[in-house]
Amino acid sequence: MKLVFMGTPAFAVPSLERIVEAGHQVIAVFTQPDRPKGRGQKDAMPPVKEAALRLGVPVYQPERVRRPEVIEQLREMAPEAIIVVGYGQIIPKAILDIPPLGIFNVHASLLPKYRGAAPIQWAIANGEPRTGVTIMRIDEGLDTGDILRTWETEIGAEENAMELGARLARAGAELLVQTLAELSSIQPQPQDDSQATYAPILNKEDGKIDWQLPARQILNRIRGFEPWPGGYGFLRGQRFQICKAVLGDQALPPGALRVVNRKLYAGCGGIGSGDGESLELREVQLEGKKRMPAAAFLNGFPLTGGEVLQ
Repeated sequence: MKLVFMGTPAFAVPSLERIVEAGHQVIAVFTQPDRPKGRGQKDAMPPVKEAALRLGVPVYQPERVRRPEVIEQLREMAPEAIIVVGYGQIIPKAILDIPPLGIFNVHASLLPKYRGAAPIQWAIANGEPRTGVTIMRIDEGLDTGDILRTWETEIGAEENAMELGARLARAGAELLVQTLAELSSIQPQPQDDSQATYAPILNKEDGKIDWQLPARQILNRIRGFEPWPGGYGFLRGQRFQICKAVLGDQALPPGALRVVNRKLYAGCGGIGSGDGESLELREVQLEGKKRMPAAAFLNGFPLTGGEVLQ
């Protein structure tokens, strides 16, 4: 099949690799422009661009895909279908109308649940026991198109967004190849809009921990928002990132820190009006420092009694 691929993040790379491996003719890859990254703010290539160059596929990086010259370029390419995986731009109707077979999207949720930009993160943060991948045909709405295929999986009790994302990326790639192979026999299913939920793009404030919440809710948000914005509080006025934690066995007031047998605990809400639950903090990062095990942090940052995370 003659395809154009549109994608940007690491999540999209397995899908690009698999359709090439399956023998499809990928005539072009469209991805976001290179962006400044890291402390040096040097321009960095999107992961999909790196993969496309490695695979020998021509790469295009328009600032706006809806510009007339880009739309005309796509018309001239005349793809049979377009694959979109985390591209990062809205596909206008003028492009939707180009490929005769349609435009297909690999979405990291069981639609109609978690439409939007951050389905993996919000599924974990909200404590969902299961999630999956949906292959859908893109229409003019936000993740509202007909469903072609789905794949479902449990979310691991300690799995974070990066780990789950890697699993879903591989599963989505396989499901995409299967869908393209069976396209002529698939009966598209419309979504039930009454069951829709949304997964908005994350912002830094989403990571600020409310220590009054029960321990499990806080833990889910830490797992869901890893690596960004993460789960964090403030210790002595400095941002204190909780990179990895498990449910603790101490009863502590919300936000209170306690060291027991060289283990670091933070109090949470959840039990009546007195002492609450707790998390055992396994890996942490103080503002301006490297991520490290809690024991190593305590070696260089001894805590006094009565320390509280804000």
